[in-house]
Amino acid sequence: MKETFFRSMTWMHTWAGLAVCWLLLLIFFAGSLSYFRHEISLWSKPELHKSVFQDYDQQRIGQQIAKGQAYLADKAPDAASWTISFPSERKPYLSFGWADEPKKGERRGKFHEHVVSQDGQQMITEIRDSRGGNFFYRLHFDLHYLPVVAARWIVGLATMAMLIALISGVVIHKRIFKDFFSFRPAKGSRSWLDAHNVSAVMALPYHLIITYTGLITLMFMFMPWGALQEYDGDVRAFRADLNPARIQTKPSKDAAPLIEAASLLPQIEQQWGAAPLKQVSISAPGKDNSRISFALNSEQTVTDRRNLLIFDGVKGELISKADPDSATYKTYDTLMALHTARFADWALRGFFFLCGLLGCAMVATGTLLWAVKIAQKQQKAIQSGTKPTVGLRLVNGLNISFICGLPLATAIFFYANRLLPLDIADRAQREVDAFFIMLAIIALVALWDGLRGAQSWRRWRQWLLLGALAYAALPLLGAVTSGQSLLANMIDNQWTLVGFDMVSLLFALALGFAARQVRQSKLINPRQSATSPRTSTARAGRSRVGRVSRPNTTAMTRETRDTDLEEVRQ
Repeated sequence: MKETFFRSMTWMHTWAGLAVCWLLLLIFFAGSLSYFRHEISLWSKPELHKSVFQDYDQQRIGQQIAKGQAYLADKAPDAASWTISFPSERKPYLSFGWADEPKKGERRGKFHEHVVSQDGQQMITEIRDSRGGNFFYRLHFDLHYLPVVAARWIVGLATMAMLIALISGVVIHKRIFKDFFSFRPAKGSRSWLDAHNVSAVMALPYHLIITYTGLITLMFMFMPWGALQEYDGDVRAFRADLNPARIQTKPSKDAAPLIEAASLLPQIEQQWGAAPLKQVSISAPGKDNSRISFALNSEQTVTDRRNLLIFDGVKGELISKADPDSATYKTYDTLMALHTARFADWALRGFFFLCGLLGCAMVATGTLLWAVKIAQKQQKAIQSGTKPTVGLRLVNGLNISFICGLPLATAIFFYANRLLPLDIADRAQREVDAFFIMLAIIALVALWDGLRGAQSWRRWRQWLLLGALAYAALPLLGAVTSGQSLLANMIDNQWTLVGFDMVSLLFALALGFAARQVRQSKLINPRQSATSPRTSTARAGRSRVGRVSRPNTTAMTRETRDTDLEEVRQ
């Protein structure tokens, strides 16, 4: 512990954040994109951009179920399960899908999806293999390439460190509301501290909610003892009660005729009235233990659970109504929903997305502030021509790799989606590989620059400009590869695709602006950063008017000045 409570909290805030800062940046960035994972997935399948979009029609549900069941019985009679997905706001098309029997060592079999055209006369069967937005959704808590359990432990520990950093950050900010309105550019570490404070305070409620609820999503992994005690160690029984949809039915060896799923609609109306349906799932079709599950579309309510009605596929009897009504479950479910925002409309998800980007800015400015402070401590050595220490070069390299690399690698992921051959093996995985290859290239270049002592601000500018150009060209890429331009999508009211193009252009403007600021300020350069703000101001004053201009400190109280110095020093 330090000699004072303030110093102890400052030390805790600094090291809790810095220990996992680059991992947190990845989690925040991928999590922010996850708010629009269905929209990204739709963009990544241009085969669905013409004559496919349609609205949910309550009057045609029975007809669509009957058509889907007949189609799947003809197309995949031996499949492990069938799925009929109805149009929704975020997935505006009707589709029929089936899952193959899982191979040895697999948890689930390969899933196939065919989409019904808008007029109902054609089936779109040739759809490119892509993970789309689901890649970013899984990345922000599974990290890819790592075992799932290990990855979630790593993410959980990083989330705990984030919560500690947030709470200690609130404690050490004596002027938290004043800092919200304070930003002093071209002041070295003071500027980075102001940017860090503004980005943190502006979305502080969001940061606290998303961090705490992120831990809630992993609570049964971190603390499973209560559930194991209640269920005598039977994890499968616990999961069946928690989420019946996750328990898969193994097909029986005995065949039995499957009833018409549409004939169950009167029972559905008795339970749910005219509420919209999301999906009909049939497990083990044609077997005597088949099950038919109807899922309610709950997008407009603050919930993350799947309300299910499960029927016997042979007799048509209601087996289970998966709608837990305990206060404990509803509390847990609401917290989960706050984290995923699946209940939110596009405007609220857009707000969450902006708050997520502010979280990225908070973490990024914290890492940059750390690099600037290290450079200031090495001021004399760097100004004398000595190369920065290995630690400083490593920090600068990691900053470039993640701050510049994540948006650029995401753009490369989108380019790979449109440019890779459609018949290439493991095409979806190749898109993911392109993302990580781009990250690796940036990291290797940053490492090479660090070894030879090159000026890092030039590399920052190059990567930022490349990212700006990549995002600016994405709407053109989409128009060339799908035949639907931005203007055509506006005319056809395909606002999901329009939104993707507009956000791409906004990313291009933001990265271009950042590149311009790097060129003007050169604050990322260790040699420039090593110069104190007061010295820089004095030199600028001599060049303009031939004298040193003194900062006006008469309006600054002693307490405020001491606090500023304490924050920058720590």
